[in-house]
Amino acid sequence: MSFDPYIHFMGNCREVMTAYQQIFGGDLQLSGYGDAPDATPEAKASNLVMHASLTVGGRMLLASDFPPGFPGERQQAVSISHIAASSEEGKRVYDRLAEGGVVVMPYAATFWSDGFGMVKDRFGTHWMVSAPWR
Repeated sequence: MSFDPYIHFMGNCREVMTAYQQIFGGDLQLSGYGDAPDATPEAKASNLVMHASLTVGGRMLLASDFPPGFPGERQQAVSISHIAASSEEGKRVYDRLAEGGVVVMPYAATFWSDGFGMVKDRFGTHWMVSAPWR
């Protein structure tokens, strides 16, 4: 069993998940609300993503846009934790996520890891990036 994060975006899921694929690599699958066999005329006219999955190393990051006509709210109290294979890889990922975002805690060595940092990326997603724990 695994628990994989599912993030809801405000109309920019395709852009976000494409950016995450560029950072993390992996296989990206996207389906739009208009692709559903019973899609409403509003859904068929939208470019919104109904379901996205980015598979990297056997884990998935899942996402969608809020449905057409549904206002939704950005995630505020959830962080996605990414444990990189090395401190150098953690720093690379952290730096890419920080581009255009807000640094919450700079990436640096801690008592539990050779590298850890927190950032809110330019899409509003909160990340905790870590090197392997000691």
